[in-house]
Amino acid sequence: MADKDVPYNIRERTFLFAVRVVKYANKFPRTIAGQKIAGQLIDAATSVGANVEEADGTESKKDRIHKYSIARKEAKEARYWLRVAEATDLSHDPEGQALQQEALEITKIISKIIINLSRSR
Repeated sequence: MADKDVPYNIRERTFLFAVRVVKYANKFPRTIAGQKIAGQLIDAATSVGANVEEADGTESKKDRIHKYSIARKEAKEARYWLRVAEATDLSHDPEGQALQQEALEITKIISKIIINLSRSR
């Protein structure tokens, strides 16, 4: 995804990340390892956006920070599984590298959101 195509809205960006990960993981081989890692990766990547969505509907700042913290944790986990997929040759698709970078960027954005929420009154 070119920089000019990256949405600035974190809800949309995490949604698109999840969609890209699902499409990427669906190309993994139908082996025990391929399916296990694909499942772990999909669980983590889709959880990022789900928790961002939940954060948007919280009733307190404390809960909002908590939901964003879970989203950040899941983005880090997704990056881990993307790295495992690459290191074990489950995919030779360059999309894996791009998704690792996107997971890192999402992690940084969510970290900034958490910092800003923590500082606000």
